Amino acid sequence: MITDECINCDVCEPECPNDAIYMGEEIYEIDPHKCTECVGHFDEPQCVQICPVACIPVNPAHVESRETLWQKFQRLTAAKDGGEAGSAGAASSAS
Repeated sequence: MITDECINCDVCEPECPNDAIYMGEEIYEIDPHKCTECVGHFDEPQCVQICPVACIPVNPAHVESRETLWQKFQRLTAAKDGGEAGSAGAASSAS
């Protein structure tokens, strides 16, 4: 999650390999259904590494094991690779 200490510096959004970070009403936000904490892409979450104000802690409402994050990475990758129309929509509704 991104806390209200966010200064909207715009550095985290392009670093997210899953496109999970987006501009909310006032600050950037993270879609927990797309966030894998960079499991499958990098050893550490890239947004956390690049954030100049350290405002991206793990959301206590969405604590996930590495195995769960890996499964989410695989599901997101399959949806992205496998399907334009049907399978991507099916993957989204299953979340």
